[in-house]
Amino acid sequence: MKKMIKILALVCVFAALSVCFVGCGEEAANTNVIKFGTNAEFPPFEFVKGDGSFDGIDIQIANLIAADNGMTPEIVNMEFDSLLVALENGQVDAVIAGMTVKPERAEKVDFSISYYQATQVMIVKEDSTIAKASDMAGKKIAVIQGYTGEVCVQKMGYEYTSFKKGTDAVMELANGKADVVVIDSATAAKYVADNKDLKIVEDATAFEGEEYAIAVKKGNKELLDKINASLQELLDSGKISELGAQYAVAE
Repeated sequence: MKKMIKILALVCVFAALSVCFVGCGEEAANTNVIKFGTNAEFPPFEFVKGDGSFDGIDIQIANLIAADNGMTPEIVNMEFDSLLVALENGQVDAVIAGMTVKPERAEKVDFSISYYQATQVMIVKEDSTIAKASDMAGKKIAVIQGYTGEVCVQKMGYEYTSFKKGTDAVMELANGKADVVVIDSATAAKYVADNKDLKIVEDATAFEGEEYAIAVKKGNKELLDKINASLQELLDSGKISELGAQYAVAE
């Protein structure tokens, strides 16, 4: 009887150890995952493919950064306005979403080196009379909620309608329910390429250039250094420029 009790005790010990090893193994594996928060409504930087997977310039940059650091990337898709909150709360490790570096954002998070330069432009119909930003006065303006375009239009003092998706804003324009969409230049180029009745109007005097960067939690220097090192290598090798050219014409 005592021998049986000892055997049972050993079985319990081994079972407990196996659970511990499995748990520890899972925890170790999880530490090798880097979670990138994004808003997959911003082609060609991030979008959802027909099969439900994520793709775009930013997604590929995230994948390359992860690979360069021996990590597994995980893309977490959410609304743009929720990204920095998710970062602060630890739901994601970094944010890559065509995000413009701004002083008010830099107060809450740390930004990487810039990897892309863009500006705001206006998308209008081919027969539109809008030729400069001031021509938007009294027009039906569409912007994407939380994006730089919305901030620019606010500063100009114009009324506007905001949308959560760029596709919805452009569809509003295509259907004649809006006169102009204010959005980032690279994304505008993609939408116009997909909609032959639309064109881009630039106004360098009204829209300043902006820089995209990756955000990490304030004080997370270890991760920031890794991201910066990888980004610099991608910039120096011309890989990011290649991605820009590739996705500008991608379906």
